[in-house]
Amino acid sequence: MFTINQIHEAFGKVKSGADFPQFVQDLREIGVTHYDNFVSDGRTKYYGPNGFELYGESKYPEIHVNDISSAESLKHAITIHQQGQTDYPTFCKQAADAGVEKWTTHVIDMTVTYLDKKGYKLTVEPIPYP
Repeated sequence: MFTINQIHEAFGKVKSGADFPQFVQDLREIGVTHYDNFVSDGRTKYYGPNGFELYGESKYPEIHVNDISSAESLKHAITIHQQGQTDYPTFCKQAADAGVEKWTTHVIDMTVTYLDKKGYKLTVEPIPYP
């Protein structure tokens, strides 16, 4: 199974949202099936075959996630991040401002599902193949 070091190595190549599709492919290659990223502090829970789970540590100091969500604000943040206009910390802050509690990246079906604190899907974004 994969290790946290392998994940860190793949993540180290990401400089902007433009690099995300390749990052997802790199995760697929090491055996990740999907992962949950918690916006409040960047904790991540990774999943693999046969019920394998691996927990990542917080990536940044805790930020406030709005109680009121805005799919429109989130979609704008996603668009500019995918264009490479924002870095990862900026995108996380914008997602928190839009009320995103977590997102689930599905490595197999190449989608990202953004959820608010009530578990409501704000949007599901396809991940382009690199």
